This record gives sequence, structure tokens and C-alpha cells, in this order.
Amino acid sequence: MVLGFFMILVDTTIVSVANPSIMAALDTTMTATLWATSAFLLAYAVPLLITGRLGDRFGPRRLYLSGLTVFTLASLACGLSPTIEALIAARVFQGLGAAMLTPQTMAVITRIFPPRTRGSAMSIWGVTAGVATLVGPILGGFLLGAAGWEWIFFVNVPVGVVAFVLAFRYVPRLDTRAHRFDWFGVALSALGMFLLVFGLQEGESFAWGVIWGPITVWGLILSGLAVLAVFVWWQRAQRGEPLLPLRLFRDRNFSVGAATITLVGLGVNAMSLPLMFHFQLVRGLTPSQAALLMVPMAILSLLLARPVGRFVDRRDGRRLATLGLLLHAVGLALYLLLMIWETPIGWLLVPSAVLGFANSFMWGPLASITTYGLSPSLAGAGSGVYNTNRQVGAVLGAAAMAALMQARLTAELGAAAGAAGLTEGDGSAGALPESMRAGFAAAMAQSLLLPIAAMLLGMAVTLLFRPRPPATRSVPIVTPG
Repeated sequence: MVLGFFMILVDTTIVSVANPSIMAALDTTMTATLWATSAFLLAYAVPLLITGRLGDRFGPRRLYLSGLTVFTLASLACGLSPTIEALIAARVFQGLGAAMLTPQTMAVITRIFPPRTRGSAMSIWGVTAGVATLVGPILGGFLLGAAGWEWIFFVNVPVGVVAFVLAFRYVPRLDTRAHRFDWFGVALSALGMFLLVFGLQEGESFAWGVIWGPITVWGLILSGLAVLAVFVWWQRAQRGEPLLPLRLFRDRNFSVGAATITLVGLGVNAMSLPLMFHFQLVRGLTPSQAALLMVPMAILSLLLARPVGRFVDRRDGRRLATLGLLLHAVGLALYLLLMIWETPIGWLLVPSAVLGFANSFMWGPLASITTYGLSPSLAGAGSGVYNTNRQVGAVLGAAAMAALMQARLTAELGAAAGAAGLTEGDGSAGALPESMRAGFAAAMAQSLLLPIAAMLLGMAVTLLFRPRPPATRSVPIVTPG
């Protein structure tokens, strides 16, 4: 399950490294090239609520295998695309496959592992989300240098085949029950999520103003929120079976976890933008070299995932999640202090290591706490909400960070220099003039205040609305087959 999930999360970041190569190879514009990423993220984020519920109806194993098949075939189509239009269309299908697959990974873990033995599995699942975002740029840089942009998509094909065979063989068929599908709720959810995510994701592209005619960015965002409010009302008012069972939020653990993961998604996605700009434009590193500075975080996250999971299985893991959020804020604060261009490059590995401890303490325990009280019949719906919140938080973080970075660059370098700092640098080594480096570094460091605030707010949520403690009795693990 984690193998397919990892592949999808890597794909959300690997393409960013290849954008210049794709633009040159397909003879297109930067705007059109960026739509290959935007189309994927839209198709991924919008249906998550729906596909989570589909897993409850038709079985998470079936949805996982179907989504993996769609994603793998779409990856092949991406690599074979002769035009940017074909690539964008294939990326849409990649996103749909990812949306079918993602909620099922968490739902299967929730259903086959009892609450008191779920910590180890959830820790591995959670750390996957953090590590995959780092592997993308490293793998992308290697594949671009060795084989060409097409191979950032072709590499998914053998991995997808292996993941399919393993899931087909080892993932059990879980019980399903008949649902009266809420088609009106599906329409409201899809429309509301599309308007909201599109507005947040593309706001910076349209300077947060007019998109076309009377349609504005803020109009889309507010319309999306209004449609989602109607969706929530409909879920409560209808007499049939809702797409989103609101009784999920009566579980304090689930409500706290769903709120916190939104802030985590915001903080984690927002922090990568100023860090990578600093590493590449201020320090003159290539994308692959910049990603290597994050290797301590990836290694420590992986090494600590299983021990932390076992601790959560035996003890109360609530404090670990809070500690992880605090350490994440501390690690970002260290980056803030060290992000002056005279700092020796080796010192930048220290906050990366702190973030490794933070990730291992944060992702897994938070997921385990959130799903602790979910019944099997609500596992898919709960997973859909959890992953939707994480993705919406990520989109919100990227949009807010882009605006904040531009504001701080303007404050540090002036309006013209601030604009040049974001738009003229191509991300290659030495792209930023030396005269701008000190001001640019200061602006990127100040921008980290946003993810720091998100992590501290997430910590405050877990402290103020304390999740209920798990039961102390031990339950034997249930293994597939």
C-alpha cells in the first residue's frame, strides 16, 4: 500500500525539476508547462472526499488497484506525449488515479490493524508523506541528466506494476456494505472543491485579480466556500446516506487530527519554497544538490518511523505528536537564523536533522490518533477527509507563501528588484546577482515565519482540544490473509 502511495507523492514534486526541459522539448510556454502540474493537483485534490467514500462502497482493495492502474497507464501516456496539450490531459488522468488510490491506503491500515497495534503501520504511512517530497527533486535531477524528461514518468511504470502485483497478492478483500450514493452531494463536493482549490492554486498567476470577464480569483474562492457550506448543510439535512457522515466530527480525536493535518500540510508545503529558493538562488546549488541538503531529514524520518510506531502502540502517543509539531517549528526557526548567505553550507544540515526527528514524531502519531476511534464502515470517509484536509492545506500553504515571499522581497530589495528576484532567476547555479543575495536571503528567512506559525498553531490545537487517550489493553495484530 505504501509503495503506491509513495510513487504518487513523489510525482507531485518530481515534475517541478523537469519543467524547463519539458518546455524546451515540447516547444511551449512556461504558463502552459506549469499547467501540467496544476492539472494534476486539481484532479488529485478535488475528488478525494468522493473516492474515500467509494472505497467504503466497493472495497478499498478494488479502488486501490483501479487507481494504481489508471495512474500507471497515465504515466506511460505522459512520457509518450508529443504535445503539451497531450501531457496536460495525461496528467489529469494521473491525478484521478492518485485520488482513487490515496484514501484507500489509510483506510486499509485503519481496518486491518486494531487501534492499539496501529501505531507502527501509521508511522510508516505518515513518514512516507514527508520523505516522498524530498525524493522527487533528487530522483528528477538524476533522471533528467541520465535519460531525459520522459523518464520521470516512465519510471512509474515498473514501480506501478510491482505495486499492483504485491497489492493484488497481499492486500485482503475487506467487507463492504451497500450504500445509497449521494449524487447531489457528489456534485456539490466536486464543484465546491474545484472552485476553492483552483482559486487558491492559481491566485498568484492572476495576481489575485480578474481571471476572465466578471470572474475573479476571490470570487471563485468565496463561491467555493459557499458551495461547500451548502454541501455540509445537505449532508445534515438529507434523509438518505450522506457522502460525508458528519458524525465523524463527533469523535474528538478525528476532529483534532483533521484540523491539525490541515496546518501540517500548509506548513510542510510552504517551507519548501523559500528553502529551495535560498539553496539554489542564494547559495548557487543545482536542484539535486539542494535536495541533498534535506537528506538528514529523510534518513532520520525513516530510521525512527518503526521505533516511534512501537512506542505509540505501547504508550500514549498524543504527546509525541505535540512534540513533533514543536520540533518542526524549532527546526524551521534554526533555518531562519542560519539563512544568511555567509553561513557555511554544512551548518544547514543541522536544522534538516531536527526536522527528521520532528517528522518521525509528527506524521505517524497524528494519523494514529486521528483514526483511533473510526469504525470500519467510516474508514474510507475518514481517510478521504483527512487526505483532503492535508491537500487543501498544501495548496493554501503554496499560495500564501508565494504572496508572502513576494512581499518580503519587495520590502528587502524594492519593488523592481523584488519582482526580478522571483521571476528572472531560473533556479540554476549562480542565477542571482551577488548584490542581491543578502536581501534575498533575508526575505526567504522571514518567509519561514508562516510555516513556523502553522506548526505552532497545530501544536496549540492538540494542546487545547486534547485528543482522548487510547485504551491500555493490548490487542493482537490482524495480518492480511
